[in-house]
Amino acid sequence: MSTTNQKMRIYHRYLGFFLAGIMAIYSLSGIVLIFRDDNTFKISIQNQKSLSPNLTLEQIGKEIKIKELKVISETDQAITFKQGAYNKMNGEVNYTTNELPTVLKKLTNLHKADTKDPLYYLNIFFGCSLLFFVISSFWMFLPSTTIFKKGLYFTLAGIVLALIMLFV
Repeated sequence: MSTTNQKMRIYHRYLGFFLAGIMAIYSLSGIVLIFRDDNTFKISIQNQKSLSPNLTLEQIGKEIKIKELKVISETDQAITFKQGAYNKMNGEVNYTTNELPTVLKKLTNLHKADTKDPLYYLNIFFGCSLLFFVISSFWMFLPSTTIFKKGLYFTLAGIVLALIMLFV
């Protein structure tokens, strides 16, 4: 076995051990993110706020940070919407929001980190590490072996499956 093969195997092995915990956390947070449009992992939180009187539904939505509020009923004194109610006279709004528990919220922020967040560096490191895993996996077996050739077929199948899922 060549020195390059040995080094790639060693780097692949120890980086894999190092990243095992990070990969477990990313996989769990990715699964949670799949359900972000429903309330599968969320808890209901009752909120009460004082707003200005006589706001429009759009203004109320901006103030309480709920998009696309839909009126269930409206009277001269109140607007009732799916998540709660707004008193037009005194500006009081009572509403329910659904949020992830603190631990799950922190986990999902791993995937949503932007350049202003320190997690941004972890995401870049993790992405580069995964790319290294892809490349270094081709040094695990000699190119002349049956396992390597079968591995190329599986790689091609993975690429085709991902493309089908993206474009169909």
